[in-house]
Amino acid sequence: MCGIAGFISPSLNEEHLHRITRALQHRGPDAEGFYFDEQTCVGLGHKRLSILDLSAAGNQPFFSKDGRYVMIYNGEIYNFREVAEKYNIEMKTSSDTEVIIEAFAKSGISCINDLNGMFSIVIWDKLDKKLYLIRDRVGIKPLYYYHNEGQFIFASELKSIFSLPIRKEINSSAVYNFLHLGYIPGNETIYSSCNKLKPGHYAIVDGNKLTIKSYWQIEDKLVSSTIKDEVVAKQQLDQLVQTSVQYCMISDVPLGIFLSGGVDSSLVAAVAQHHSAVPVKTFSIAFEEKKYNEAPYARQVANHIGSQHHEFTVTEKDAIQLVDSLPNVYDEPYADSSSIPTMMVSKLARQEVTVALSGDGGDELFMGYGFYYWARRLQNPLISLFRKPAGIALRLSGSTRYERASTLFDYPSLAKRKSHIFSQEQYYFTEKEIINLLKDNQHSSIDETIHYEGRRFSWAEEQSFFDIKNYLPEELLVKTDRASMHYSLEVRVPLLDYRLVEFALNLSPDLKLRGQTGKYLLKEVLYQYVPKSIFNRPKWGFAVPLGKWLKSDLSYLVERYLNKKVVEECNLVMPDQVEILKAQWLNGKEYLYTRIWALIVLHRWYKEKHQ
Repeated sequence: MCGIAGFISPSLNEEHLHRITRALQHRGPDAEGFYFDEQTCVGLGHKRLSILDLSAAGNQPFFSKDGRYVMIYNGEIYNFREVAEKYNIEMKTSSDTEVIIEAFAKSGISCINDLNGMFSIVIWDKLDKKLYLIRDRVGIKPLYYYHNEGQFIFASELKSIFSLPIRKEINSSAVYNFLHLGYIPGNETIYSSCNKLKPGHYAIVDGNKLTIKSYWQIEDKLVSSTIKDEVVAKQQLDQLVQTSVQYCMISDVPLGIFLSGGVDSSLVAAVAQHHSAVPVKTFSIAFEEKKYNEAPYARQVANHIGSQHHEFTVTEKDAIQLVDSLPNVYDEPYADSSSIPTMMVSKLARQEVTVALSGDGGDELFMGYGFYYWARRLQNPLISLFRKPAGIALRLSGSTRYERASTLFDYPSLAKRKSHIFSQEQYYFTEKEIINLLKDNQHSSIDETIHYEGRRFSWAEEQSFFDIKNYLPEELLVKTDRASMHYSLEVRVPLLDYRLVEFALNLSPDLKLRGQTGKYLLKEVLYQYVPKSIFNRPKWGFAVPLGKWLKSDLSYLVERYLNKKVVEECNLVMPDQVEILKAQWLNGKEYLYTRIWALIVLHRWYKEKHQ
């Protein structure tokens, strides 16, 4: 796992290359390397976190045997030995880096279809003077770029690009999307001058021309009929999880597993222990506040599978101290407060291991969230017919709980239904509220389309596809990547093996969401390894008592960033609307804390990172 950065620019030199690369020191503290060609104005920089082939032979930039290609990359290719065999590559190292570049030298860009792993790859073709950038299928590893005025600059994180004097113009549609979702989806960033390479895409820079193409997307992997046989599906899923976890356990450094006690992480830990001759290391954090403490359940799972369990008790003070570091970790507005416990468990695990496995992806692939129940509920013809009066009745009921639910019925259109369900299940701003709130009149640029005519989808399926395309790569995986790499820890996500994703895309929705049971089939596989009784409880989530903190220890953030003077100075939203929201929240509408937090994050980012 590493940090990568570079450019094609006649106005940048080797000193600039060192600067943007060293801005990523936290991603790769073990080694660094540079390639700079003054004639072509190309620079490639790499910060290495050594995982496979710990010798200097695995350092980057890495050159192909024929000398034509130079490569840097961030990630891991788990099946590199099979790829080496397919392309008849005689390996001089035990590094997956060598396999990637030699496969590319033999067959060009098409070789990426053979790679199983997480990756952002950059290859410079010295002969044809072309730069190739490739991001993995699901978007586990990040890749940002700036393309303007004859310059092309790329990096693993925005802080690297903006260590150079780049124009910082705010992307108004990204502000809209952030207030609606709590993250910035698609290829946009908070700056109009920078973009993300989308998952499953590659880019070619040829002179001043930038070409971006897709090599993997959801629509291409859908088939006309779903897998409905539960026995067959369960066997296939179990086998896929086993092979993926085994792949992810390949490492030349100590490895452990994040274990929250929930379904996804428990399955990963149980399968890892099943295939390990020695106890695997598992890690969980315990909160003093019982409502947010899943540690006893993680302990039960660890005891059952026989892992070497590490439990760290953290206080509110420990967690709150991390809040000040969030803008520097995430670079752009990011509102998911579960980044705090994710950072904490990453920091603590790094004391013991260099690689950790996570259960990310299970909820999106197998319908574990409340979004999917709401999508199914709203598809009911009766509810669909009377949704607007039903929403009004709930809003006027006098119950805070019903008032919270009322906005879910008021989606603006079928085309915007999916983002609305996500937004309101998480209690962010509705489209109507954002239009009244924003100073700059903007509209959503969120991609909610699924271009496939081969079969009819339930609303829950469409909601799941929306999350796989948006929420997963640009929120959850961003959270895990930044939180872990901040502490130089590599996190792997076995449940997002592309074979497993393609299987889930074509699994009958009844085997995902059955009655009131989400992730039905995934749970059935889990129960082969861990007793069902441990999981007879409501879904929890990796959360902190943010609403409570904002009225106590973190109240200074409300006072500092949502006072009228600061809101007017930033000039992003209407100050009077912020005052109304604050009054509603302080006068009993506790659930509005998510919107308060989003506004704090936005204004804090503006004051600390933009000005």
